[in-house]
Amino acid sequence: MQTVVGVAVVRDGLVLAAYRPDGGWEFPGGKVEPGETDEQAAVREIREELDLEIKVGDSLGPGVDISADYRLHVYLATAVAGDPVLREHSELRWFAPSELDENDWLEPDRPFVRALRKQL
Repeated sequence: MQTVVGVAVVRDGLVLAAYRPDGGWEFPGGKVEPGETDEQAAVREIREELDLEIKVGDSLGPGVDISADYRLHVYLATAVAGDPVLREHSELRWFAPSELDENDWLEPDRPFVRALRKQL
């Protein structure tokens, strides 16, 4: 099973989310390449997708199966340089913790939204 990393990027108490045209908010990220750790993949994916530099922190819980082939792991991260650039999604938004309604998120991301709310 291949690992996909999502990244809950936090800056000034707000969480960055990306909107997928096919139906909901998600934590940006992507596939872990062979030879990469989850953390290395998170840094690379956020740099490629958003032109943002991050420092990866703790996992937000156990992985969630997306399909028979992919498992999602989401990590907390701090934005350390840059401003996010919209490249692969239809919208980017910074959410306050009180605005994080898991029903607006893609199904695999929802348990991580709950975990994130408890930590912020």
